[in-house]
Amino acid sequence: MPLKHGLLGLLNYGDMTGYALDKAFNASLGFFWQGQMSQIYRELAAMEHSGWLTSERVIQDEKPNKKVYHITCSGKAELQNWLASPESDIADAMRIRSAFLMRVFFAGETSAEQAVQLLAAFRDACLTALASLDDASGAIKAYGAMINSEERTRYWKIASSFGESYYRAEIEWAEKAIAMLEGEG
Repeated sequence: MPLKHGLLGLLNYGDMTGYALDKAFNASLGFFWQGQMSQIYRELAAMEHSGWLTSERVIQDEKPNKKVYHITCSGKAELQNWLASPESDIADAMRIRSAFLMRVFFAGETSAEQAVQLLAAFRDACLTALASLDDASGAIKAYGAMINSEERTRYWKIASSFGESYYRAEIEWAEKAIAMLEGEG
């Protein structure tokens, strides 16, 4: 389950509240894995029950109380086990399951104009997503400064680079498809 392993990975860098985990998760991992705040809290409770993390309630005077999560030795072992066995993840990464591509496949049942609009909307969404990777770069710098580890941030940059290459390929594909439909390709 990548969500729980992503949370364990973030907690491995330092203790965090659920709110801070949600913010860090979406800023750093959000371009390739999504987690809603309710899912994150559900996973935190399950991981605490499994002994992978503990929590401490912090009483605050001026603000609402907060719960700070700490990864345990058992949680670190689970993270290491998951990192050491990526074989199933490789197969998943190479599998494409896309309702959008199925729609494109059957777009011959619509007008070329409709198909071009669909592809243009997809291209524009990819352009927006590509621009949002600037936020990921900012998060890498901010969190990298917090943990002070160039070695670890190198891997974050590699993952972010994948996102950039992915969106650029999607944009290029959409532009080629539009040109084909408009008789230019």
